[in-house]
Amino acid sequence: MTALAVLLAALGACGYAVGARLQHAAVHDAMDGRGLGLRSQAQLIRNPRWLGGLAALGSGTVLHACALGLAPLSVVQPVGVLALPITVLLNLRQQGITARDLKPSVALSVVAATGGVGAFVFLAAGSATATPIAGDAQLLATQLVAGAILALGVLAMLTRSKARCILFAAGCAVAYGYVSVLMRAVAQQLGTTELLDINPLPLLGIVVAMVVGGWLLQHGYASGPPDLVVACLTVIDPLVAVGLGIGLLGEADQVGSWTAVGEVLCAVVACAGVFALARYHPDTQERSAPAAASLPSTTVTIATSTNTATSPNTANSSSDLAGPSSTDRPDGSST
Repeated sequence: MTALAVLLAALGACGYAVGARLQHAAVHDAMDGRGLGLRSQAQLIRNPRWLGGLAALGSGTVLHACALGLAPLSVVQPVGVLALPITVLLNLRQQGITARDLKPSVALSVVAATGGVGAFVFLAAGSATATPIAGDAQLLATQLVAGAILALGVLAMLTRSKARCILFAAGCAVAYGYVSVLMRAVAQQLGTTELLDINPLPLLGIVVAMVVGGWLLQHGYASGPPDLVVACLTVIDPLVAVGLGIGLLGEADQVGSWTAVGEVLCAVVACAGVFALARYHPDTQERSAPAAASLPSTTVTIATSTNTATSPNTANSSSDLAGPSSTDRPDGSST
């Protein structure tokens, strides 16, 4: 069952990647050089590309929910990091870049991200234990997540740099990590409780968290590239979900010391690969190249203007050093 859960989670990551690519393009088309205001958000609802991205995200969410019903949270959630390499590969294909043109730094980043996650899942699958999610744990998780989302949202509204994109995406990732916890709670009820007796509060929490997270996600798309958004999602989302699974649900109580150290090292490698991939992917290199190329021309312009401004003073100084000329005498003769 664990292998099937990992497969479903990987397919869900594909849906996340496709949805992120489609919705990012639709958001920037709707903005048209302006901010993501209410009018632009209303246009997104009628945009076929944005709706296609929503369908892809919804399909990925359903597959991820099915995976959560088959395996512990700490096993399923980290598989979502595969969405970032898939997003980068989609960008490469759209730009017409082949595997031969791929830089070694990008390839190593993909291997680190996917290999780190794969090793983490392998270790967690043999040690993590599924535990029931009690009502007290759900309430505490709700309070922690609500405070974190509120803080990140306020900070994002107060910033205007690239940090704005990171903060919006981080808030969305916290909301989606919380959704995974509630999805597992609902999946556990489906196996042990009658349909009419299911607690509706987790379902309400899922709806609210998805709406809030989706709103933050669109503003993240409007503030930065899709790779940066997906990088934040794929790192923070599993960290939040696994942290809640370990801290509140006790899924790692039976994990040995060496296994825990190995999982931490795998997580560090995966995170390093994710951030390196966000740094060295072709979109980032293309944005940084024009900025670097413009520096020498600016220097030349400044130097030219400086020479032009100082040339009259230089001429006057030369004239003064040469002494009076023939035109300095009233009769025009020389001495």
